Amino acid sequence: QVQLVESGGGLVQAGGSLRLSCAASGRTFSSYGMGWFRQAPGKERQFVAAISSSGAFTYYADSVKGRFTISRDNAKNTEYLQMNSLKPEDTAVYYCAADSNIARVTRSPSYWGQGTQVTVSS
Repeated sequence: QVQLVESGGGLVQAGGSLRLSCAASGRTFSSYGMGWFRQAPGKERQFVAAISSSGAFTYYADSVKGRFTISRDNAKNTEYLQMNSLKPEDTAVYYCAADSNIARVTRSPSYWGQGTQVTVSS
Protein backbone atom coordinates (compact mmCIF):
# COMPACT_ATOMS: atom_id res chain seq x y z
CA GLN A 1 0.00 0.00 0.00
CA VAL A 2 1.02 3.57 -0.69
CA GLN A 3 -0.51 6.54 1.07
CA LEU A 4 -0.40 9.89 -0.71
CA VAL A 5 -1.05 13.33 0.76
CA GLU A 6 -1.12 16.46 -1.39
CA SER A 7 -0.48 20.01 -0.27
CA GLY A 8 0.19 23.41 -1.78
CA GLY A 9 -3.10 24.22 -3.46
CA GLY A 10 -4.74 27.61 -3.15
CA LEU A 11 -6.00 30.70 -4.91
CA VAL A 12 -3.74 32.51 -7.39
CA GLN A 13 -4.22 35.13 -10.08
CA ALA A 14 -3.83 34.28 -13.73
CA GLY A 15 -0.18 34.33 -14.72
CA GLY A 16 0.92 33.33 -11.24
CA SER A 17 2.60 30.21 -9.93
CA LEU A 18 1.96 27.45 -7.41
CA ARG A 19 3.92 24.39 -6.35
CA LEU A 20 2.06 21.27 -5.31
CA SER A 21 3.67 18.61 -3.18
CA CYS A 22 2.74 14.99 -2.64
CA ALA A 23 4.17 13.15 0.34
CA ALA A 24 4.17 9.37 0.09
CA SER A 25 4.40 6.71 2.74
CA GLY A 26 4.20 2.97 2.69
CA ARG A 27 6.22 0.81 0.34
CA THR A 28 9.43 1.99 -1.28
CA PHE A 29 8.66 5.32 -2.90
CA SER A 30 11.55 5.11 -5.32
CA SER A 31 10.09 2.03 -6.99
CA TYR A 32 6.88 3.80 -8.02
CA GLY A 33 6.06 5.95 -10.98
CA MET A 34 4.23 9.08 -9.85
CA GLY A 35 1.81 11.42 -11.48
CA TRP A 36 -0.73 14.22 -11.24
CA PHE A 37 -4.30 14.36 -12.48
CA ARG A 38 -6.90 17.08 -12.21
CA GLN A 39 -10.66 17.32 -12.25
CA ALA A 40 -12.58 20.49 -12.95
CA PRO A 41 -16.25 20.87 -11.93
CA GLY A 42 -18.50 18.93 -14.26
CA LYS A 43 -15.60 17.38 -16.13
CA GLU A 44 -13.82 14.06 -16.11
CA ARG A 45 -10.55 13.58 -14.32
CA GLN A 46 -7.65 14.17 -16.74
CA PHE A 47 -3.99 13.31 -16.80
CA VAL A 48 -1.60 16.20 -16.18
CA ALA A 49 1.94 14.84 -15.76
CA ALA A 50 3.92 11.76 -14.76
CA ILE A 51 7.47 10.91 -13.77
CA SER A 52 9.29 7.60 -13.78
CA SER A 53 10.55 5.98 -10.58
CA SER A 54 14.09 7.29 -11.08
CA GLY A 55 12.97 10.67 -12.32
CA ALA A 56 14.72 10.15 -15.64
CA PHE A 57 11.55 10.32 -17.73
CA THR A 58 8.67 12.78 -17.60
CA TYR A 59 5.38 13.00 -19.47
CA TYR A 60 2.97 15.89 -19.83
CA ALA A 61 -0.47 16.61 -21.18
CA ASP A 62 -0.33 18.98 -24.15
CA SER A 63 -2.35 21.56 -22.22
CA VAL A 64 0.41 22.03 -19.61
CA LYS A 65 3.61 21.47 -21.60
CA GLY A 66 6.04 24.32 -21.14
CA ARG A 67 4.17 25.66 -18.10
CA PHE A 68 4.19 22.79 -15.58
CA THR A 69 7.17 20.80 -14.35
CA ILE A 70 6.96 17.51 -12.47
CA SER A 71 9.82 16.38 -10.25
CA ARG A 72 10.54 14.09 -7.35
CA ASP A 73 12.89 13.75 -4.43
CA ASN A 74 13.23 10.08 -3.56
CA ALA A 75 15.19 10.88 -0.41
CA LYS A 76 12.17 12.81 0.88
CA ASN A 77 9.50 10.49 -0.52
CA THR A 78 7.93 13.50 -2.20
CA GLU A 79 6.90 14.52 -5.70
CA TYR A 80 6.21 18.04 -6.87
CA LEU A 81 4.29 19.86 -9.56
CA GLN A 82 5.58 23.34 -10.30
CA MET A 83 2.85 25.26 -12.10
CA ASN A 84 3.75 28.52 -13.84
CA SER A 85 1.80 30.89 -16.09
CA LEU A 86 -1.44 29.61 -14.59
CA LYS A 87 -4.67 30.14 -16.47
CA PRO A 88 -8.28 30.16 -15.24
CA GLU A 89 -8.81 26.89 -17.11
CA ASP A 90 -6.22 25.26 -14.83
CA THR A 91 -8.75 25.58 -11.99
CA ALA A 92 -9.43 22.08 -10.66
CA VAL A 93 -8.86 19.65 -7.86
CA TYR A 94 -5.39 18.20 -8.36
CA TYR A 95 -4.72 14.61 -7.40
CA CYS A 96 -1.43 12.87 -6.77
CA ALA A 97 -1.20 9.32 -8.11
CA ALA A 98 1.19 6.37 -8.01
CA ASP A 99 1.68 3.01 -9.63
CA SER A 100 4.50 0.51 -9.99
CA ASN A 101 3.99 0.65 -13.79
CA ILE A 102 4.67 4.05 -15.41
CA ALA A 103 2.21 3.31 -18.22
CA ARG A 104 -0.59 2.80 -15.71
CA VAL A 105 0.36 6.05 -13.96
CA THR A 106 -0.77 7.99 -17.04
CA ARG A 107 -4.05 6.08 -17.41
CA SER A 108 -5.34 4.28 -14.32
CA PRO A 109 -2.97 4.45 -11.37
CA SER A 110 -3.51 2.16 -8.40
CA TYR A 111 -3.07 4.76 -5.68
CA TRP A 112 -4.58 8.22 -5.25
CA GLY A 113 -4.30 11.11 -2.87
CA GLN A 114 -7.31 13.00 -1.55
CA GLY A 115 -6.82 16.01 -3.80
CA THR A 116 -5.99 19.68 -3.33
CA GLN A 117 -7.94 22.60 -4.79
CA VAL A 118 -6.26 24.99 -7.20
CA THR A 119 -8.22 28.09 -8.19
CA VAL A 120 -6.93 30.55 -10.77
CA SER A 121 -8.75 33.88 -10.93
CA SER A 122 -8.87 35.99 -14.07
